[in-house]
Amino acid sequence: MNSPTTVSSAGPAARSGTFLLGGDLPVRRMGFGAMRITGAGVWGEPADHGQAIAVLRRALELGITLIDTADAYGPEVSERLIAEALSPYPADLVIATKGGFERPGPGSWKENGHPEHLRAACHGSLSRLKLERIDLYQLHRIDARVPLDEQLGALRQLQQEGKIRHIGLSEVSVADLERARRVVPVVSVQNRYSVSDRRADDVVTYCERERLGFLPWFPLDTGRLARPASPLARVAGRLRATPGQVALAWLLRRSPAMLPIPGTSSVAHLEENTAAALLDLTDADVREIAGAAGS
Repeated sequence: MNSPTTVSSAGPAARSGTFLLGGDLPVRRMGFGAMRITGAGVWGEPADHGQAIAVLRRALELGITLIDTADAYGPEVSERLIAEALSPYPADLVIATKGGFERPGPGSWKENGHPEHLRAACHGSLSRLKLERIDLYQLHRIDARVPLDEQLGALRQLQQEGKIRHIGLSEVSVADLERARRVVPVVSVQNRYSVSDRRADDVVTYCERERLGFLPWFPLDTGRLARPASPLARVAGRLRATPGQVALAWLLRRSPAMLPIPGTSSVAHLEENTAAALLDLTDADVREIAGAAGS
């Protein structure tokens, strides 16, 4: 049996601040996304099993208390690795997972929001993660072929049964959110968002106003903004940081509801990402980076 793991109270993630998911579940704002600890194409076992385990354990040493995963990552591999590396879990660790996709093969994703699939997916996640209740269970995608009320109804029933504590959504619009919140309480949104891809700005603003957590996936999509002499590169040079670190620091400044979950399969890259919480951007830096992103 693994010895109990602990979350560091002094790691760099502590500098990112705390957010209350659902008003009662505190998490450090700098989290970790566990998609990349699987094999190529988010399929199968990792190329280096020991490194994947080391990454997960190092995340806790760095003060991370929010790990995001999904049954589709592997599929099933990411959840099993999390349990292997970290169970029995520290009391302050929040594991968020997702259901609503099937994986026909490497790099292939197929939506499935049928209630029977969502129930089976949730039960599978509970078993692999060795949990009696999932703190945050997210609908991975809204399946256009299934009435939304039926998809959310399955999650509401699981919540009533004590299998889910809080419900989140992924890749939704403000209209989707408002519609969903008439059916179930929603505490978080996970949309693609980064300094170079801000199409979900309105969703971020909505989440901040409504006190919902916003988990940006692909937060390190810096693209052309990381080129030499760009604002990201200029600020990175001044702070002796990388453009990626500055992009993560910008996200933390963008909104108090922002919960970045950068993922990696490397301990060194994990340490680099988490150290972004230690950066102090000036107001002028934030405005210049935002302006360059919008140009």
